[in-house]
Amino acid sequence: MGLADITDSIARVIDDTQSGAKELFEPVLRIGVTGLSRAGKTVFITSLIANLLDRSRMPALKANPLITAAFLQPQPDDTIPRFAYESHLQALGASAPHWPESTSSISQLRLSLRTRTTGLLRGLKGDKTLHIDIVDYPGEWLLDLPLLKQSYAEWSAQALQQARAPSRAELAEGWLVRLEASDPSSALDEPEAQRLAQAFTTYLQAARSAGFSNCAPGRFLLPGDLQGSPALTFAPMPRPDKVRSKTLYGAFEHRFEAYKKQIVKPFFRDHFAKIDRQIVLVDALGAIHNGPEAVEDLRLALSEILTSFRPGKNHILSMITGRKVEKILFAATKADHIHHSQHPQLTGFLEALLADAKDAANWKGAATQALSLAALRATVEQSTKHEGEMLDIVRGTLMESGEEVALHAGDLPADPARLLTPAKQGATVWPEDISYNLPSFAPPITADQAPKGLAHIRMDKAAEFLIGDKL
Repeated sequence: MGLADITDSIARVIDDTQSGAKELFEPVLRIGVTGLSRAGKTVFITSLIANLLDRSRMPALKANPLITAAFLQPQPDDTIPRFAYESHLQALGASAPHWPESTSSISQLRLSLRTRTTGLLRGLKGDKTLHIDIVDYPGEWLLDLPLLKQSYAEWSAQALQQARAPSRAELAEGWLVRLEASDPSSALDEPEAQRLAQAFTTYLQAARSAGFSNCAPGRFLLPGDLQGSPALTFAPMPRPDKVRSKTLYGAFEHRFEAYKKQIVKPFFRDHFAKIDRQIVLVDALGAIHNGPEAVEDLRLALSEILTSFRPGKNHILSMITGRKVEKILFAATKADHIHHSQHPQLTGFLEALLADAKDAANWKGAATQALSLAALRATVEQSTKHEGEMLDIVRGTLMESGEEVALHAGDLPADPARLLTPAKQGATVWPEDISYNLPSFAPPITADQAPKGLAHIRMDKAAEFLIGDKL
């Protein structure tokens, strides 16, 4: 660590200590919200805020009767964009509602809750205030954190093995062909470097579109203002016998290290390491719909993500030693796409999906919970007679056609192993007795007389787990 790094670290400790002192009087709870693409982060945050501002739909939030006021505060950090809550809420509540744009960068919003003091001192103390900073960031950025522990050679070997696997080989064909025609030991040629990086990026985009979750580096998919920069102009390459700095391989190795130092580490230091509570949204139904290969890829991606958390209890010295994540909520989204009778199977599948990663992690007292939820309920449930038997279905409006349909997506097995075992064994299709088809539903049109907040499934239970103890 250089002198500049040491000075910067000392300054950050002083700043964090001063912030911690202020929080003794008005505590701040920082909640990180993430998930891989299509998990529904934006809608989740919008629904959480709307339903905390108006809690008529939040019966499972036990402290609800104690809350005397809820209001949005000015942006707490001048360097982070504000989460566009009002715009997203307007999109969902319009006469022709539509899903808001997905997360492409970090954003933040502060919601404050004022509660009545209870107990013996309630006559001596006034109301207390809890500030909740909700931090929204792309799950793809989380997949970058394990890179901090890898060298360029290790990451390249892993990425090449993944790309050459039967499930991805066709998607990666264009990049692999170009890679085979290049020489890692040749002198750096910038146009060739850009072509290789672009071909690799195209492969990652195709993999994500095909339903795969483990697509790192994440900034290749969400480059923002880094588009075309040297830090994003590299790709995996086989290691030559001798590595020289001015070769193609040497340049890519240098840029990989710059990517970690200039992009990944600041995200970890400035944002990720300051989170108290974390929710990880998982599109488990989408993975099942895309098949065994997508399920196994999701399992591996979640394993990578969980190794990045620093779980445990916070204490008075945490502002110096570094904050830890006290609670982690894992949520299977889009629970409204299936009948509530199948929600236990969906939750059980999510728990099994995370089991290996949780067993491997040292949680050190952090509380975890898994549940199925829908941040905005886009369907209604029905039961109908089919072939002489009652069948549980959901009714909603399809995204593509605007047609209203009633359907049964398929039965999730009671034993998660019936899905996870074929996935781990490399199956490309589900067994014949397992069939699942997930449609895309449009947001519902809200009636004028509907209660405030957004209709949901178990958002109140999610809020109780995340903030209930602080109220």
